[in-house]
Amino acid sequence: MSGTDVFSALANPTRRALLDLLRTRPRPVNELAEEFAMRRPSVSEHLKVLRDAGLVIDERRGRERIYRLDPRPLRDVVQWLHPYEEFWRDRLSGLRRVLDEEDV
Repeated sequence: MSGTDVFSALANPTRRALLDLLRTRPRPVNELAEEFAMRRPSVSEHLKVLRDAGLVIDERRGRERIYRLDPRPLRDVVQWLHPYEEFWRDRLSGLRRVLDEEDV
């Protein structure tokens, strides 16, 4: 697993939606597939990408495969994005100061 894998996995809106669903609780693949206008094998392919990136963990329970979110790889994303957040916060603060000065 690499940071590139995580970013590639997150680049797809369907995979982000799957992570949003798994954020609340673990779910079987059939339940996840019901949320999308695609067949179960397509959802399974998206889940495989997420699993390969380390973002989900799957567990067999009988005939079902249950998926749950593993948020640990997202820490690297947050750390990488943090300087950009500060950049935009500084820019917006500067804009706020300019706009406040114009209101005077």
